[in-house]
Amino acid sequence: MLDDTIAAIATPLGQGGLAVIRLSGPQALAIADRSFLPVGKTSSQPSAAPTHTIHYGRIVRQGGTVDEVLLSVMRAPRTFTREDVVEITCHGGILAAKLVLDTVLENGARLAEPGEFTKRAFLNGRLDLAQAEAVADLIHTRTELSLAAANEQLAGKLSQRINQLREDMMKTLAHIEAHIDFPDEDIAPDTREQLLSRLEGGVAFMDELLRTANEGQILRRGIRAAIIGRPNTGKSSLLNQLLGHDRAIVSPIAGTTRDTIEETANIRGLPVVFVDTAGLRAAADTLEQEGIRRSRETVARAELILHVFDVSEPFTSEDENYMTQFAHKKRILVRNKVDLPQRLELPSEVGRDVLIAPRRAGDSPPYQSIVDVCALTGQGVEALKDSIKDLVWAGEIKAGMLQVMINSRHQDALRRAREATLRTLEALRGDLTLELVALDLRIAVNAVGEIVGKTTTEDLLDSIFSQFCIGK
Repeated sequence: MLDDTIAAIATPLGQGGLAVIRLSGPQALAIADRSFLPVGKTSSQPSAAPTHTIHYGRIVRQGGTVDEVLLSVMRAPRTFTREDVVEITCHGGILAAKLVLDTVLENGARLAEPGEFTKRAFLNGRLDLAQAEAVADLIHTRTELSLAAANEQLAGKLSQRINQLREDMMKTLAHIEAHIDFPDEDIAPDTREQLLSRLEGGVAFMDELLRTANEGQILRRGIRAAIIGRPNTGKSSLLNQLLGHDRAIVSPIAGTTRDTIEETANIRGLPVVFVDTAGLRAAADTLEQEGIRRSRETVARAELILHVFDVSEPFTSEDENYMTQFAHKKRILVRNKVDLPQRLELPSEVGRDVLIAPRRAGDSPPYQSIVDVCALTGQGVEALKDSIKDLVWAGEIKAGMLQVMINSRHQDALRRAREATLRTLEALRGDLTLELVALDLRIAVNAVGEIVGKTTTEDLLDSIFSQFCIGK
């Protein structure tokens, strides 16, 4: 497939000022020659143009002009894919971009598969697999922290440390296999201790990386926070305050929210997907009944619960039922409408494990907290944001942490590598046959290599790059 020349629209579809159509492959310049008519003395045919230059002209199809464009020529290997690349910038809009794409496809290009440009960058040695994944993270990032983490991974900070781990393990494996080839020579005691120490250091490093998995996944995909409570407690008003704009309809009429509403907000640098739910009560009609059913499904999937109470109303058995149902989840009890006379008294046992003071460095994250707010005026909303961050993120967010935050695929590979390394240590300490020691260590080396693409399968690559958009 690397012999093909691929093309795709690299900008989002829809109305806009500009659109970019990208070509990559051995015939990119020849296809551009058949599609592009240069205009002006300084413009030239793509095949005759110097690398990294821009030319003005028209895309021509069946004798007619499709659009006025700027065409960029980038010759291998100084390109993203390390192939010849042509990028055509045309006017924005679905039709103009589609017609330009149709023109280059008719002239010999093939429509790119999802992520195929980045896949070629990996296959041609421009990026390793962890860096390629960082490209997708950059596209989908929603906060400055997640952007910083993606840029660190794209720069190779994680890859450098993974490659060092793999190199250390390879040295140990080479030493053990050398002794397998010369069975008459036993491993000297001091040499054995050095090998054990190197493997133990590898396990410690893997443990360090595995501890970043939860935070890494939060930065990449965010955390889902369901806003629940009885009708008319101010859930929609609270959502609007957290988002900073009016997203949900606010009304004194109970049952106004009939369906779940989802919006993502940047909470102290973390992407949080807030879900406003229908008030949990006995449904008055089939429409509200469906909304409540969806609300319960949403709560089941949520990783954090914001349970909203109206302080001007007494605590009810209905409130108690909801608190019991969701007691297993991380939650914040939000006492809303604090500007009104207070009639709410939460059960005394709710006070256990409640965050009542700022945490110190090293403290374990709390399980729940209580925050007083007035969703009408915004009072207490900043304290609520602090509590959300404290519940989902352990400790301070430091720049050094962003360099090595792993994703779920890395986590799986490291767990397998760690288990195999522990078996290697046990076999080496127990003086078992070196063939068994080498077998487990090879498994560990291959698992670590999966992270940066040193050991891959076609299915793994297809799974990763299928998640990309087509133009990337």
